[in-house]
Amino acid sequence: MTRILIATHNPGKLQEFRELVGNVADVVSLSELGLPSPIEDGETFEANAEIKARNAARRSGLVTVADDSGLEVDALMGAPGVYSARYAGEHASDFKNRSLLLERLVHADPVDRQARFVCAITVCSLNDRCETFRGSWEGHIATHARGSNGFGYDPIFELPDGRTAAELPWSEKNLISHRAIALQQALLHLRNLVTAE
Repeated sequence: MTRILIATHNPGKLQEFRELVGNVADVVSLSELGLPSPIEDGETFEANAEIKARNAARRSGLVTVADDSGLEVDALMGAPGVYSARYAGEHASDFKNRSLLLERLVHADPVDRQARFVCAITVCSLNDRCETFRGSWEGHIATHARGSNGFGYDPIFELPDGRTAAELPWSEKNLISHRAIALQQALLHLRNLVTAE
């Protein structure tokens, strides 16, 4: 089976990708190959995904899939956005990022708690051609964390049915999440690359 690189060190993202891509190719991560993450200095999710994918493909010699994803909250004019992973500071924990977000929304009108997860996935081939795909998942920010599945902002991202993303089983989340939507768009392209490489 062909190997592809998922350009992440994040175990939660890697687990999601393995479940979503596992039947297409053998999946390896940056950590497994001992590769560093590049500096993500793009101003959009798409720019950061391409930076990661292009860098990892060149270093590894493998077809590479990278994503940049995050949370956009209406009351915060789209923040934390591309800074979602470091919202409470460089190397901040998921808990600290969620806590700061909840603190900043404590007086927000319920309508302004509308939010969306956004994911941009870039697939880079060995000839340095890259394609980017985007998915989003609408919800709102709950007043407190609930659920033990998932990672990041999942425990405070509430869906229209009242459950948080962290209360969903992986099998359900992997059908409806922002990452699943973007990856479904990317899978046909990825299958063609894996077959051609």
